[in-house]
Amino acid sequence: MSLFQALVLALLQGVTELFPVSSLGHTVILPKLLGWNINQADPTFLAFVVLLHVGTAIALAIYFWRDWLAIVRAVFRSVVDGRMHGTADERLGWRLIAGTIPAGLVGVLLQKQVQSLFANPRAAAAFLIANGVIMFVGERVRRRAVAFDDGRTKLDALPVRTAVGIGSAQVLALLPGISRSGSTMVAGLLANLTHEAAARFAFLLATPIILGAGVLKIPDLFTPVALPHLAVYLVGGVVAGVAAFLSVAYLMRYFRVGRLDPFAYYCAAFGIVSLILLSR
Repeated sequence: MSLFQALVLALLQGVTELFPVSSLGHTVILPKLLGWNINQADPTFLAFVVLLHVGTAIALAIYFWRDWLAIVRAVFRSVVDGRMHGTADERLGWRLIAGTIPAGLVGVLLQKQVQSLFANPRAAAAFLIANGVIMFVGERVRRRAVAFDDGRTKLDALPVRTAVGIGSAQVLALLPGISRSGSTMVAGLLANLTHEAAARFAFLLATPIILGAGVLKIPDLFTPVALPHLAVYLVGGVVAGVAAFLSVAYLMRYFRVGRLDPFAYYCAAFGIVSLILLSR
């Protein structure tokens, strides 16, 4: 993988990881469409992709640093005191913990099985179409529900069971083509959250999962095969982080009034076109 290819993939990942269009799906499909001779089944490629995710997770942590500082303080206080104090940050923190557990467990248990899909662009294109359908249907179901219920659930008022359900939607993102933020946002909308609250909860949920996956894969960067390319990988991680920070800043403003429909149409269209081109 050349420096140019690494930078393109890093920029692509930094943007598409947070936009609900599946960074992994694009990372699997684009090299094949461009005719790049990259072995996506190689463990070093997976390590590179994971390092890009680490850059994204760091960008999320920086953007939401005030939220995380308040959440960590509140959760730590409840642990030390041995009781709940009922603050909004404390309730949100424990709901984030509950929502993170399912995806973390499934990711560890099914890592090898899912990795085999990384070298299958056609499967990624099909999942990308499915991603568009999920967001389109989610928006339609939520819009009908609004007609009967004008109220909105606050993040800290989410039932723990609902938080676990929203967090479990991240499991779908293990499939290349299914967006982490898209699936969790749809689950949040179905839980009666606003688009802005659903996006915030999705980004907060994603931070520990992405960072944890990166930490587990960091040793792969120091293998004899990957070590000579470490400098290129690190530059890619920085580029992905910068792109992710700008993306989340834009999306948090967008979802104050915007919806998932445009991303749903894009995913379906890109997936269909990719399937056609890959089949030729």
